[in-house]
Amino acid sequence: MLRDGQDQIVLLDIGLPRRDGLSVLQRLRARGDRVPVLLITARDAAADRVRGLDLGADDYVVKPFDMDALLVCMRAVVRRQSGQAAAELGYGDVRLDPATREARRGDLRVVLAAREFALLHALLLRPGSILTRAQLEDRLYGWNEEVESSTVDFLIHGVRRKLGADVIKNVRGAGWMVDRAR
Repeated sequence: MLRDGQDQIVLLDIGLPRRDGLSVLQRLRARGDRVPVLLITARDAAADRVRGLDLGADDYVVKPFDMDALLVCMRAVVRRQSGQAAAELGYGDVRLDPATREARRGDLRVVLAAREFALLHALLLRPGSILTRAQLEDRLYGWNEEVESSTVDFLIHGVRRKLGADVIKNVRGAGWMVDRAR
């Protein structure tokens, strides 16, 4: 139960056993509560994400997720709510700074194109989790943008060329991930 002014963030599963998480979110916002809400769900359709965000969620995490990635996402949501800058993301020796849009591998600073940065950012938010082509396209492109079938491959090639081939792992027939073993 939420206490007035005490909670820093609410983790809300859309698929609650006895009630719809989105209706809980809607009631929370209707009563004027501005506590940051992070939706957790197994639903990964773009329409579900849009509906949750339109109802006032601050972010959206899809199951299964890595606990470290969830904690990073929670900190980012709380920081945004408090007006602080975005935190650096990293995995192994790869670092991304969303505030400066800087990418690094060890001591090497690398310039990534905007969509290369967004692609690596999406993968680093869920280390150890496979993101499909469709999931990456949803995160990289707007509703009305035409996307060539090889665009994601091209972006991954660019990131690998700049940061190293081992940064992004291909899981044949499934998608791509930042490998936990790195």
